[in-house]
Amino acid sequence: MSNATEFLHSIPVDPLTGAISVPIYQTSTFVQEAPGVNKGYDYARSNNPTRAALEGIIAKLEKGSTAAAFSSGLAAIDAVIKLLKTGDEIVAVDDIYGGAFRLFTQVYEKFGIKITYVDTTDATNVFNAITPNTKLIWLETPTNPTLKISDIEAIAKIARASNCLLCVDSTFASPALQQPITLGADIVVHSATKYLGGHSDLIAGLVICKDAAVGEKIKFLQNACGAILSPFDSWLLIRGIETLHLRVKQHCINAGEVANWLATHPLVDKIYYPGLATHHNHDIAKKQSKGFGGIISFSLKEDTEAAAIAFVTSTKYFLLAESLGGIKSLISHPANMTHKSIPAAIRRANGVSDSLIRLSVGLEEAEDLIADLEQAFEKITANNSTTALSSLQTA
Repeated sequence: MSNATEFLHSIPVDPLTGAISVPIYQTSTFVQEAPGVNKGYDYARSNNPTRAALEGIIAKLEKGSTAAAFSSGLAAIDAVIKLLKTGDEIVAVDDIYGGAFRLFTQVYEKFGIKITYVDTTDATNVFNAITPNTKLIWLETPTNPTLKISDIEAIAKIARASNCLLCVDSTFASPALQQPITLGADIVVHSATKYLGGHSDLIAGLVICKDAAVGEKIKFLQNACGAILSPFDSWLLIRGIETLHLRVKQHCINAGEVANWLATHPLVDKIYYPGLATHHNHDIAKKQSKGFGGIISFSLKEDTEAAAIAFVTSTKYFLLAESLGGIKSLISHPANMTHKSIPAAIRRANGVSDSLIRLSVGLEEAEDLIADLEQAFEKITANNSTTALSSLQTA
């Protein structure tokens, strides 16, 4: 967390008033001295001082040259894909966020952009999948929801040698833990809705570019397509980022305790958390990240949707909801929620089993969260026993 002090003091003080909080410029347009002569702003879709402050802050935090703020994480992903043209190809991580999969397959494939999905935990798979038409490598690391870890530095070398861009969706790590540009990535994407916002009160997306030339293309698309972040949401995001390092540090501590407890539970089949020594590519996660994050996924010994649904509807502190990264703990069932748009056969092949459960571990006391999970396990065990007894009595 050594960059926390530098970062906090990079948040600008308002030069006009001395306000320590970035002002909200809630305006749609700006008065000009003459046509084309202004104070740097003419129309709020093209630029806005509050959004510009946010973009400057996140560019510095991610060690990039340029940042652009969008109205959602998917709008940010959409802008990156618009860098491509018909005939171009993408090599993408197989365990991909369901919304990105839907965008790739149902929107951009019909425009002639081909996507090849591979297990990027082995960089050799990426190398073997690249063709002369490959223009973009798409990583999530950690992935959603099985927390796969890919070696950003190794894949960045492959991207450079193949003359294609490397984009890393670093939403699960956040810049408090991982800065992909410093490892060789060209573009970083965030669903800022998650850890960067941190309070489950906004929807936002960010694109950060290493090179100014690529950044200018993204800024052009931001203005031309119009999926901008509003001034108020930009201000909310700045406010969330101010406590990012503290929040993420505690998320990691809590998730580590919960993961270690789950790893020994008799009803748990597989557990996915990069902080466990048994996690595939744990050593790479330790090398490229300052911590292991606040997301845990696990499957049940009874690998059925019914068992998973019974569990996710039995918790008290883990609230059943989409999204992640907020101060309150959330629980979800990917097969029926975040990854419902992915065909079942593909979803299962990529490790998203029918009983897979995803936890976003919040800032409550870890012992309370563990007790909540324990009572949920006890509840479904009791229900199973009652059902079995009833079946015997009616047989």
